[in-house]
Amino acid sequence: MKRYSAVVFDWDGTVMDSTHAIVAAIQAACADLALPIPDASRASWVIGLSLEAALYHTAPTLDPDRLPLFLDRYRAHFRGLNDAVTLFDGIRGLFDDLARRGVLLAVATGKSRAGLDRVLTASRLEQAFACTRCADEAPGKPDPTMLREILDRLTLAPDQVVMVGDTAHDVEMAAGAGIDSVAVTYGAHDRQTLLRSEPTAMVSSVAELTQWLGERT
Repeated sequence: MKRYSAVVFDWDGTVMDSTHAIVAAIQAACADLALPIPDASRASWVIGLSLEAALYHTAPTLDPDRLPLFLDRYRAHFRGLNDAVTLFDGIRGLFDDLARRGVLLAVATGKSRAGLDRVLTASRLEQAFACTRCADEAPGKPDPTMLREILDRLTLAPDQVVMVGDTAHDVEMAAGAGIDSVAVTYGAHDRQTLLRSEPTAMVSSVAELTQWLGERT
């Protein structure tokens, strides 16, 4: 059985139960700007992408000049929902278990640096990760640059690392970097969408993820 030295996690929908808040914030921002409001399926499909890239899918009629206003409204709505956003049950225990066994942890996320730093501080996880990369520091998913930079920073080969994410964007990014992937079905993308992206493995809960990683790290 293959063994991994490091695990790279997506954030929203994988580590943090924020899918509902992101969808609601996108829909509310569209309403504020009198844009067609995407349904939950369309809005959740873009989770993991940078906000700018997500707009091409959720608000294709948005005038580019109004992009800053849309982003401002989205962020205001999302901040207003922060109290409802928490880590998935079992995630903190998973991090602790991996760290005790000397497994390196990293994050590759569609969040901005400011956004990730804010949630890391709020959840007291600032010291949990050996390396983090955000969408405003490298090309967004599914471009593999974030993962390649993490490999370089941690001096690891692709076959030593596995990526965990809840979207096809995560799986495709991992494949582009030559890295195995675990798709979790409890986040933004449904099982069929994830299957089409051909992850190395698929799990339906944090408990299953913990067992899968525990056997391979």
